[in-house]
Amino acid sequence: MNGWSDDTERRRLSEPPLPPELSPRRAAATGGVPPQATRRPQPGGGPGGPYGPPPAGGPGGGGPRTPRWSTRRKVGYTVLGLVVVLLVVSVSTYFWADSKVRREVDLSKVEDRPPAGKGTNYLIVGSDSREGLTKEQEKQLHTGADSGQRTDSMMILHTGDNGTTMMSLPRDSYVTIPAFTGQQTHKRYAASTHKLNRAYSDGGPELLTRTIEYNTGIHIDHYAEIGFSGFVNLVDALGGVNMCLDKAVHDKASGADFKAGCQKLDGKQSLAFVRQRHQEADQDLGRMRNQQKFLSTLAHQAASPSTILNPFKLYPVIGSGLDTLIVDKKMSLPDLASMFWAMKGVTGGSGNSITVPIANSNYMTPNDGDAVKWDMTKAKTLFDELKNDQKVTVGTSK
Repeated sequence: MNGWSDDTERRRLSEPPLPPELSPRRAAATGGVPPQATRRPQPGGGPGGPYGPPPAGGPGGGGPRTPRWSTRRKVGYTVLGLVVVLLVVSVSTYFWADSKVRREVDLSKVEDRPPAGKGTNYLIVGSDSREGLTKEQEKQLHTGADSGQRTDSMMILHTGDNGTTMMSLPRDSYVTIPAFTGQQTHKRYAASTHKLNRAYSDGGPELLTRTIEYNTGIHIDHYAEIGFSGFVNLVDALGGVNMCLDKAVHDKASGADFKAGCQKLDGKQSLAFVRQRHQEADQDLGRMRNQQKFLSTLAHQAASPSTILNPFKLYPVIGSGLDTLIVDKKMSLPDLASMFWAMKGVTGGSGNSITVPIANSNYMTPNDGDAVKWDMTKAKTLFDELKNDQKVTVGTSK
């Protein structure tokens, strides 16, 4: 007997033999471990493969969860998207606006210039140019149909560490026009004494700048000029300008007809307001005060959030303003923005609005009739204060 029962023997004989590679006898003979079954790696390392993730768990199993974005991450991506959109729009708007600027005045042609002082000085000119106006518009706006161009208003806007000062220069100021070469004739003309607006008629913006620098000693850094049509279009694009008048205004020559009190003026009415002078006690000087007040209010309204944050209003305003605004060749958009912001500050009370000191507003000249004669003692003090960016002590704030 070998110790096996008959049943055990029968089971052993009926079972199929083990494969050779799994035979314990072969393993013992070779002194090794039975070889393990291998599995080929699945291409791409799919689930269950040696290089892939473990198989997904069934219901209630421990398989991977579907990633979810947190609220904070969603908000972050939304804000980032808005910033990108605003940046693209801002850059596009900048280049669009920059392409519309008319840089036509070459200040490098101005002769014998005074040295640059401290701060920045802008020469702001309102001309009576009828460019862009039809005959019917000239009649409606009471501009007349005179050919050529003349200056209707002139101001020096100074910005610096000691604040902002807007100084008006009467167009009838009796000053020395320095020697110059005619733009059309190319002839040399000797220095002469005439009204200030004669310089613009004879030699354009460059000779006007030269004349102002010669008589004040103030170096002009930038030049900006707007004509009648541009003025009207800009005001209308803004939807009108709110003005408060101390008294009623009735001037047939300019077409001004306004009641006393606060009211909104459209482009046509605004032009009439800044041009009227016949009912002012001091005529041209009174008109300059009105112009200063109006331009500061215009700048304040153009730079208000209701304009800047409203693209349907901002783009027409920029387009209307830049289409007819003529500036010097080195004027950048940031320079223009600084100029308007400084004008806005004058309205807000953070700057001075003055007129060059006057000795005689009805000075009888030998060749030009009545003119305005400056008080040179006070004027020189004022000019020196502006040149050196000192606190202005001369003149009365309006």
